Amino acid sequence: MPPSLLGIAARNRLIASRYLSQIRSISSSDRSGFRVPFRCNPAIADPLPNWRAFSSSSAAARDKKSQKTLVYLVGVACAMVGASYAAVPLYRRFCQATGYGGTVQRRETVEEKIARHAQDGVTSSREVVVQFNADVADGMPWKFIPTQREVRVKPGESALAFYTAENRSSTPITGVSTYNVTPMKAAVYFNKIQCFCFEEQRLLPGEQIDMPVFFYIDPEFETDPRMDGVNNLILSYTFFKMNDE
Repeated sequence: MPPSLLGIAARNRLIASRYLSQIRSISSSDRSGFRVPFRCNPAIADPLPNWRAFSSSSAAARDKKSQKTLVYLVGVACAMVGASYAAVPLYRRFCQATGYGGTVQRRETVEEKIARHAQDGVTSSREVVVQFNADVADGMPWKFIPTQREVRVKPGESALAFYTAENRSSTPITGVSTYNVTPMKAAVYFNKIQCFCFEEQRLLPGEQIDMPVFFYIDPEFETDPRMDGVNNLILSYTFFKMNDE
């Protein structure tokens, strides 16, 4: 080895031996200062207690939420049961008030109107002429006529009229009649108390019957401005032959 390199190696060994000597001379208490201590934070040294506390609080929250949901569902079920029991009377009242579903609306009856009008003691000076018309459908071998051509009545009064039907065939025949009132806007004020319409009438050969029509003109006819100038009403009946089975 060259002398220069031997010198450098000897010098390095000398420096290393001096450094080791200094380290050995340092006491154990002094050497502790050269260490980098590593200690766990006591607050997080054991994470299980914190996790257990968190899990307990979460479970309690879930239980509380489940109880609220159960109460809500029970309330909804009770409301649905109550609504099912109340649906029938409520639907009936709705139909009676609106006429929905073909239900007859609850209105003041003719008898109630007559009694109320008599109680009020209001008399009308306006006179309405009610004319009567009778027809038979094709193939109906009946003679069907009104007994009177017309009657005069005041709003708030009732009147009685008759129709006559006669079977001119050689076989028994069953008939049924329909009716209409014109003008149509006044029909709402024409109330039939007794009528033969929509009822089957069976006549033997040559048989003749008189059929009554008892009607009433609503007193509101006089106060309705749409009825101004309406002084004549026509009540028409048409008889149709029913097929005997």
